[in-house]
Amino acid sequence: MAATHPVRHDELAQFGAVRSGTADDAIDGVVPGCVIEPPTPDDVGRLLAWASSQGLRTVIRGGGTKLAWGRVPAALDLLLVTSRLNRVVAHRHGDLTATVQAGATLREFNQELTKEGQWFPIDTPFDEATIGGIVATNDSGPLRSRYGTPRDLLIGITLAMTDGRLVKSGGHVVKNVAGYDLGKLMSGSFGSLAAIVDVTVKLSPIPAASRTLEVRYEAAKPLAEDAARLSASQLEPAAFDLQVRLGPGREASRLLLVRFATSPESAELQSVAAQALLAGDSRLLSDFAEATVWAEQVNEPWDPGGATLRLSWLPAALPQVLALVDEIHRVSAGSVALHARATTGAGFLRLDADDAGVERAVVLLRSRVATVSNVLVLRASPALKVRVDPWGEPASAAAAARALKQAFDPAGILNAGRGPI
Repeated sequence: MAATHPVRHDELAQFGAVRSGTADDAIDGVVPGCVIEPPTPDDVGRLLAWASSQGLRTVIRGGGTKLAWGRVPAALDLLLVTSRLNRVVAHRHGDLTATVQAGATLREFNQELTKEGQWFPIDTPFDEATIGGIVATNDSGPLRSRYGTPRDLLIGITLAMTDGRLVKSGGHVVKNVAGYDLGKLMSGSFGSLAAIVDVTVKLSPIPAASRTLEVRYEAAKPLAEDAARLSASQLEPAAFDLQVRLGPGREASRLLLVRFATSPESAELQSVAAQALLAGDSRLLSDFAEATVWAEQVNEPWDPGGATLRLSWLPAALPQVLALVDEIHRVSAGSVALHARATTGAGFLRLDADDAGVERAVVLLRSRVATVSNVLVLRASPALKVRVDPWGEPASAAAAARALKQAFDPAGILNAGRGPI
């Protein structure tokens, strides 16, 4: 499939470097008509205003690591790439804040912050994930247990609107649009409302030491009981995750992973205290072994092949969630792996099954509204995403979301109908 509105390169060249789209730029098989890299925030604004006047379906791309998240686009005219907006604008290390442009990768950003012993505490499996993409998807990993999501760490944002304006909110300059908290609106909007050009975020000191408890269980019940016991304690883990693997031809695996990252003395004392508190078979990890376990926990949902869902639940419902994972294993007739945050009730469910098995699993999960919610299909075949809406049934706030879309993007050009707004 190709663009619905062929665009001449000389018309676009005023906004940045432009080229024709190729198969490498495709989103679920849909090749963009043109790919453009604006060099400045002003150019992004001017480009969006022009695209809006022309009715060009436009998708914003950072590192391209999450382009498969969302519906299959019917057509795609422009792919707006933020790679040239990659500067750390300011690092106020005394205040533990920094302003960074949207196209900078998390890896590049943290390399700069490390010079002052600080970091932006978000973990991602995607090496090329950009700050703008991480905020737009509100993507987070195990460190969410201590530090929160990108939405929680965001204190300022600059947006390029579809009418060409650059609008700032929060941080050092406050200029809200019609009273909206723009940072919260953009976190999880998936590029459907405006283009993020920079953000101001809260930072943290890099911990001096880290220890991780890996706790194994034979059954789901003691895992859930230990998770509740640790959650009710006075201990403060930096990450508190669970991992469940069920699959044909292999032994079931159930783990709790508890990381303490602080001073050497506190990390040691807290890990020993947690070990005494938990009933499962545990071992204490540090250095390479610890890093390996957490890399696996972050990366495995996105290993090649399979479908990946994101879902959430109330932490108290963990026993029911674990029983539901067993049921999904039977229904899908494939391998199932849950990698989740034990204290916040959110995580990723990886399914290695055929499309029919994944579809059965999604339908079952979405029918259990008393146990799980916000069941999103983040990665699946394009054919399955046509049959099963990645975002599910419209939420009760769907009318408000449509009103926001109309206010921010009245021409409806952004994100090419990929959702969620």
